[in-house]
Amino acid sequence: MEVRAPRVLLAGTASGVGKTTVMCGLLLLLARRGLRVRACKCGPDYVDPTFHQRVLGVPSCNLDTFLGDAAFVRAQVAHGARDADLTLIEGAMGYYDGVSCTTRASAFDVADATDTPVVLVADARGRSLSAAAEVAGFMRFREPSHIRGVLLNRASAGYATAMRSMMGDETGLSVLGCLPTLDGVRLEHRHLGLVRAPEIDDLLDRVGRVADALEDALDVDMLLGVAASAPAIECEPRAVRALPDDAPVVAVARDEAFCFLYDELAHALENMGARVVWFSPLHDQVLPAGTSGLYLCGGYPELWAQGLSDNVAMREQVREAISDGMPTIAECGGFMYLHDWLVDDRGVSWPMAGVVRGTCRNQGHLVRFGYATLTAARDSLVARAGDQIPVHEFHYWDSDAHGDAFVARKPHKDVGWECVVGTDTLYAGFPHLYLPAHPQLTRRFVDACAAFGALGGGAT
Repeated sequence: MEVRAPRVLLAGTASGVGKTTVMCGLLLLLARRGLRVRACKCGPDYVDPTFHQRVLGVPSCNLDTFLGDAAFVRAQVAHGARDADLTLIEGAMGYYDGVSCTTRASAFDVADATDTPVVLVADARGRSLSAAAEVAGFMRFREPSHIRGVLLNRASAGYATAMRSMMGDETGLSVLGCLPTLDGVRLEHRHLGLVRAPEIDDLLDRVGRVADALEDALDVDMLLGVAASAPAIECEPRAVRALPDDAPVVAVARDEAFCFLYDELAHALENMGARVVWFSPLHDQVLPAGTSGLYLCGGYPELWAQGLSDNVAMREQVREAISDGMPTIAECGGFMYLHDWLVDDRGVSWPMAGVVRGTCRNQGHLVRFGYATLTAARDSLVARAGDQIPVHEFHYWDSDAHGDAFVARKPHKDVGWECVVGTDTLYAGFPHLYLPAHPQLTRRFVDACAAFGALGGGAT
C-alpha cells in the first residue's frame, strides 16, 4: 500500500553538533503551532527517544537498518505517519557514519531506504566559509545525498545574515535557519549516553527556550515544504490482532533501573498474542498475577544496585520463576540482574537474583560496543542451531559468566566471542535483541510463554 508521510530527517555533520537539542526544540515548536508530529530516531538508541516522548507525549520509534531490513523501516515510518501531519526523524552520529566505516545503518542509510529529505545540522561556531566547504562535501559524498537544506547551529547573531547568503551561494542549498548559541540548554551525559529525559527536572523549560529561539531563527514554512516533498511510502500494512482471552501474560520490566526499551516491543509481543504487563524489579514485591513469561530489558542496574538487592522478595520470586522454567529474555542490564553479584562503581558487591552463577563489575571502558551478528550454537528459547540474529551491545560492566549458547561476530571484522546463557526457556546475555523486526523470534518466545502457562506455570 501507499502511505502519504510528510517527513524530514534531521542529520548532523558529526556527533555533538546539537541534533537532539534542535530536534526537541523543533518538535515543541511544531506542536505549539497545532501540528500533529511524530518522532523517530535512527539507530538502536534507547535514550534520545525518551526526550521526544517527554516533549510530545507520544511514543517515538527506532529506525535501524542493521537490526531490521529496509522494508521494516519503511513500515515503521508509515505506521507512525498515519495520524500525523509531519514525521521528524533524528539521525545518529554524523550523517554517513555507519557500521565499520561504511554507510550501513547510518542516518544516510535510513534516508535512502525511506527516500526521506534531509536537513543537515552544521556547527557554525568559530567559522564561516569552512562551514560551507563541509556542507558541500556532504552533498557530493553520495548520490543522491537526499540533503535538501541546512540549519546552522551556534551561529553568531552578527554573522547570521552573511552566513545565510554565503551558504546558499556556495552550496545551492536553502538555509532554513541560524540558531544562536543558547546558554543553559545543554543536555548532560553519563556513561551510556545522555541522562534520560525523566531525570531532568527542567527539561521542558530548556526545550521551551530552544523552541522560542527557533521561532525567530527558523523558516518553518520552508521546513514544511521540504517535508511535503517526500514521496509516499510503499509498504506492507501492519497487522493488528485482537488478544484472545487466554493470552499469556508477559511481565516486562520498566522502572529507573530497567529503562532501555523500544516502544515497538509491546506491539510486537501483543501482535503475537501476548498480553504485556509492566512491573518494577526495583519497587514491586511480586510479579504481576498470571505472569507466564519475563522480559528483563537493559538499563542502569549498576546505579540502582542497592535498591534491587534490598528488594529480596522480588529477587527470590524471579529466581524461583526462572528455575521453574518460566520463559525469560534478559538483555544487558537484565542479564546483570540475574547474576549472583553486581559490583557497583564504588566496589561494593550486591547480591542479585542468583540465576547466573557469576559476578558483573565495571571495566572502566566500553566492552564489545556496537553491532554484531549472533549464530546459535544450539537450540534455545529464541533460536535454533545455526540461526543468525543481528544484535547490539553497549555496556561498561562485564561478566565472568558470559555463556556459550551463541557465537557473536562483529560485521566486517574477524572478531568473535561466545556469549549468552541459553536454555529452552532462557535467553540471558549482553546482546540486545530487536524482536519487532524478527517475528519468528517473538513467536518462539510467546509460544513458550503460552505453553508454560497452559501447564499451570505462572505467578499467582
